[in-house]
Amino acid sequence: MSNAKGRRVVAGVSGSLGSLAALHQAADEARRTDAELLVVLAWEPPGGDLANRRSICPVPVASLRRDAGRRLLAALDTAFGDTGPGVPYQGLVVWGTPGRALVETADQGDDLLVVGVGCRGKLRRALFPSVARYCLAHAACRVLAVPPSPLESELAYVHRRISLRMPLDARELTDGRP
Repeated sequence: MSNAKGRRVVAGVSGSLGSLAALHQAADEARRTDAELLVVLAWEPPGGDLANRRSICPVPVASLRRDAGRRLLAALDTAFGDTGPGVPYQGLVVWGTPGRALVETADQGDDLLVVGVGCRGKLRRALFPSVARYCLAHAACRVLAVPPSPLESELAYVHRRISLRMPLDARELTDGRP
């Protein structure tokens, strides 16, 4: 189901704050350009397909696909609530790595692929490849990389303090602390 002009805005979601910001930006772009919004959640079995098949008790693929569908619906609900994005959209659950799934979905030259950049430290960058970098390097269409919200680093700071059981003074949050 695509619009008459065939324009599409493809957005990857994972449920993270960065992906939700990208989803909002994608909906704005779809509205501005009269395009259809494709919301993509990529999934793989935990540890990968081979690890799942070799497991003593492999998780059924149908169950994993249903869970991915639930995560997609939860991300849409978190981002837009009951009102939805306000543009024609489709939700797609795609088996594969996020970068590859997004690049393969945004396969038309006039597509716009929207991805969240997210906050990434050195350790995270070493352990997990960047979906945004993969998309920028491999996409055959335009890519819009949405930077993280300044609130994301503030929330991470608060979360670290709480998880380490360190005292948190609410005044620190208003003093411009990142």
